Amino acid sequence: MKTQPLIVASALGICLGLFTACQTAPTARPSLTRAPFGTTRDGQSVEVFTLRNANGVEARIINYGGIVLSLKVPDRNGQFGDVVLGYDTLAEYEKESPYFGCLIGRYGNRIARGRFTLNGVTYQLATNNGPNHLHGGIKGFDKVVWKVERAEVTPQGPQLVLSYFSPDGEEGYPGNLHVTATYTLTRDNGLRLDYHATTDKDTIVNLTQHSYFNLAGHGDILGHIVYINADRFTPVDETLIPTGELRPVQGTPFDFRKPTAIGARIHQDDEQLRFGGGYDHNWVINKKPGRLALHARVYEPTTGRVLEVLSTEPGLQFYSGNFLDGTLRGKYGWVYQHRNGFCMEPQHFPDSPNKPHFPSVVLKPGQEYKNTIIYRFSVRK
Repeated sequence: MKTQPLIVASALGICLGLFTACQTAPTARPSLTRAPFGTTRDGQSVEVFTLRNANGVEARIINYGGIVLSLKVPDRNGQFGDVVLGYDTLAEYEKESPYFGCLIGRYGNRIARGRFTLNGVTYQLATNNGPNHLHGGIKGFDKVVWKVERAEVTPQGPQLVLSYFSPDGEEGYPGNLHVTATYTLTRDNGLRLDYHATTDKDTIVNLTQHSYFNLAGHGDILGHIVYINADRFTPVDETLIPTGELRPVQGTPFDFRKPTAIGARIHQDDEQLRFGGGYDHNWVINKKPGRLALHARVYEPTTGRVLEVLSTEPGLQFYSGNFLDGTLRGKYGWVYQHRNGFCMEPQHFPDSPNKPHFPSVVLKPGQEYKNTIIYRFSVRK
């Protein structure tokens, strides 16, 4: 099935690749289309799925890594633009990607020294981030082709259901893990992700989503105004592993309980900011365990775009694009410079398997892992 072409005419009649010049015409009804998106190095076919709701909001997702290729939402003037970073081709994602737009697993974030003990058995994982394990290892869930279980328009909105079977021992993790990831583009302009997982052996699971957002489309994100619903955060050591402390945000650059520009305090002489090169930390969200609640809200003043992040997870990793360095050229020919995107990753806390007082990430046979993440968009006039 072919994808529906986009309307890209500007006032000059030419798109020119500029963010605010590209506009998508709203559709009368929600739709979902699918098309080929190339073949992986090992010969697996990949498809792209275009989900569009009745408001014209559009998400393009591939089943390689569950990557959100693009996410087009309106600004205060009704202009549609892409608010996530990424590439145009599968080959670029395979070659080098700082986890643009992907599903993360089995364990999102870092595990100290790539080691944890479960039921008296010590498991050694890859150390792919300095001395630590990051985002599931060398070939995490972001680098595999997911099976397409279903792609259809439902009463809730266009929906894509992906699944992946992670065998016992993959990347060093115990247990055969069955995972499903359901993307729904909702009527209220939310991209909703529902994770489910089961195992046949005690294991650890911490799944998240790793889109890089820029609500203006391009340029640095320092002027974005951020609110985070958290009184505490988890400070880290110089390798970005939590020390175990749950530190109050009050009086620190990590206090976003009052909406504050990302750039307002990011250059302060603060040990935690030095360790992260900016913000790359986990916040302890103010909510009951398992309850779907607001984690964060981000407002971009020049476009009026607002992003709300909701989840059932206890923590939120806010990352300010500190390691983007101008070496990657993405969509529309843009070169991604330092802090050209930010991530809001709802998840359990980093290094939880080695911190017994952190919320547990253990999944046992007979249990079902559930996790809901919603990225919901609106505009402020």
